[in-house]
Amino acid sequence: MSGAPQVAAAKPAAALASGPTAVATLQATTGNTASGTAWFTQLPDGVQVRVKVAGLKPNQEHGFHAHEKGDCSSGDGMSTGGHFNPTGKPHGPQHADHHAGDMPGLKADANGYAEATFKLTGVTIGSGATDLVGKGLIVHANPDDYKTQPTGNAGARIACGVIKAG
Repeated sequence: MSGAPQVAAAKPAAALASGPTAVATLQATTGNTASGTAWFTQLPDGVQVRVKVAGLKPNQEHGFHAHEKGDCSSGDGMSTGGHFNPTGKPHGPQHADHHAGDMPGLKADANGYAEATFKLTGVTIGSGATDLVGKGLIVHANPDDYKTQPTGNAGARIACGVIKAG
């Protein structure tokens, strides 16, 4: 991987907050190269997510979602099922009604590397029906249009991970 940033698995400083934490190690699905790590921290008013992913298509945005099953066994990420949606909301961006699993897209740089930090609402870490622990985490090949129901038309699943309690 000459020239590509290495994706560290250490907890970022933000994950040292007092709330429950979780982490997901993203591995490439069959025929893809994307891999990385996502950290989750429960805050009083939502969940902070910090993610680093390498091996993406350069200069492209990629859909990023939590899926209903923490199962990456299929090789193509399809074993994670649909988007995590315990409250029955439509698919959409964070500022509107949205699935619990809907997240902002990841924008890759010219080297195919993406790093982002954002806050999610409507989810938790460690308790309740909206708990992300045990769910699948997917990076998609294409951008999410935040309109097409119920998927956002984000294409193939190019990296898969399971969100595990920190």
